[in-house]
Amino acid sequence: MQLPNLAPIPELYVSYESAQKLKQEAGDLPSWDLTPRQICDLELLMNGGFYPLKGFLGRDDYENVVERMRLADGTLWPIPITLDVSEEFAAAIEPGQDIALRDQEGVILAIMSVSDKWVPDKRHEAEKVFGADDVAHPAVNYLHHTAGPVYLGGPVTGIQPPVHYDFKARRDTPNELRALFRKLGWRRVVAFQTRNPLHRAHQELTFRAAREAQANLLIHPVVGMTKPGDVDHFTRVRCYEAVLDKYPAATTTMSLLNLAMRMAGPREAVWHGIIRRNHGCTHFIVGRDHAGPGKNSRGEDFYGPYDAQELFRQHQDEIGIEMVPFKHMVYVQERAQYEPADEVEEGATVLNISGTELRRRLSEGLEIPEWFSFPEVVEELRRRYPARHKQGFTVFFTGFSGSGKSTIANALMVKLMEMGGRPVTLLDGDIVRKNLSSELGFSKEHRDLNIRRIGFVAAEITKNGGIAICAPIAPYAATRRAVREEIEQFGAFVEVHVATSLEECERRDRKGLYKLAREGKIKEFTGISDPYDVPENPELRLDTEGVEVDHCAHQVILKLEQMGLIKV
Repeated sequence: MQLPNLAPIPELYVSYESAQKLKQEAGDLPSWDLTPRQICDLELLMNGGFYPLKGFLGRDDYENVVERMRLADGTLWPIPITLDVSEEFAAAIEPGQDIALRDQEGVILAIMSVSDKWVPDKRHEAEKVFGADDVAHPAVNYLHHTAGPVYLGGPVTGIQPPVHYDFKARRDTPNELRALFRKLGWRRVVAFQTRNPLHRAHQELTFRAAREAQANLLIHPVVGMTKPGDVDHFTRVRCYEAVLDKYPAATTTMSLLNLAMRMAGPREAVWHGIIRRNHGCTHFIVGRDHAGPGKNSRGEDFYGPYDAQELFRQHQDEIGIEMVPFKHMVYVQERAQYEPADEVEEGATVLNISGTELRRRLSEGLEIPEWFSFPEVVEELRRRYPARHKQGFTVFFTGFSGSGKSTIANALMVKLMEMGGRPVTLLDGDIVRKNLSSELGFSKEHRDLNIRRIGFVAAEITKNGGIAICAPIAPYAATRRAVREEIEQFGAFVEVHVATSLEECERRDRKGLYKLAREGKIKEFTGISDPYDVPENPELRLDTEGVEVDHCAHQVILKLEQMGLIKV
């Protein structure tokens, strides 16, 4: 492979003077407030991280990328970079128009010249890009339940990058890294992609990869959007900084990448390679099950363990970057060192701690041995993840109207307050409707919005170490999943399905709502004229028929104790 050309790559920004003029003119343009994922994509479009893209994909490019991992002109590109918008916004936009792209505070970042507008076949996109139309995949779930239904495509004129107030000295554009490599005389650079804290196995792996490639090392963690449930990037970067001095300063550097991952496995590995080439790297470490999202709805891995390495190997000459395959490192007790698993002789004592086991040890306050991780990393993780009985959490009751959710939630609140230790807040459906969502009706859209508001408040309570008890109907599985993902960034989410039958709920009907729904006087009533998605795997399912409220609440207490969230 030829040595890299570290000359600057094209960016999409205009000069400062032109940017000021465009800002003034943008006041008359339709404005789209970008989502967090779109902000990540736009930043890498503008700074050259997504070179050779000149904007969000038009329809021809999109269809070619979906079908065959190539732009319409044949250039390798594996992931669709699309601007998804609402039907309402799209209805007012026609190809040939310019729109202003703004961050979530309304600051203009770019002008987009709309060339295409279309409604994509999202099922087909999911099948081709992610391998299955299965909402167990976080990106497929995002595609169907978060992304807008209409795509706009067209070139982008960059005005200014998104503002980052955190770790500013660690954030480099592709051209800034290229300039650094030129200055240091680094002609061979191996990039290490990570979305997890670095432990001793990672250090040994990166040392070996750099040695094998005879290259300098760029630790290049993703700090944009990763898999729901991952360690937040603030904690991860503190962990990286805590161990950076374990690496030789003359041959190692670290930079943060504001990428929104899709967890697309093989296609994602190729994408990551192209991005690192744009940042001036010559080599890239591709891991076992690289960027894999975990299990599908049948409990199987979405991708084979070496599918990503195989696809990357097929395209590495075209990418212009050489793959360094990830070696699974294990600790050999007899020699007190890490070695590649496939090189360890039979009979040797091999020690390993899985991610699941690490989380269990953190949550239960158990020892994490020094052979596994660095004390500095463990200290940062313990700061972020105190023992489970000291964390905030949310208990989320769901079930039909009249099932007994509110009654059990009230009993649970009293029991938890009696135990003390953490503040307890009840977010009952009726209470929230009165105080937080009084302007909302009962359409599907408004009921969804009401549940998301409950989820937002519960997440804030959980983040700050309190206990949130929620008791809405919450009929839709997709909305409950979104709330779970929001809350699990900060603590446990305990879903309790109050599985009282519809017949029993109608028999109880103290408010007379079912009668009115049967008469057609209440539209879209859950269980009568609107569906209820029965939770498939709640943490607890309660049958309330013929059972005392106190017993039901006690069942929840026992579940919380079993999960380590409380100590009775």
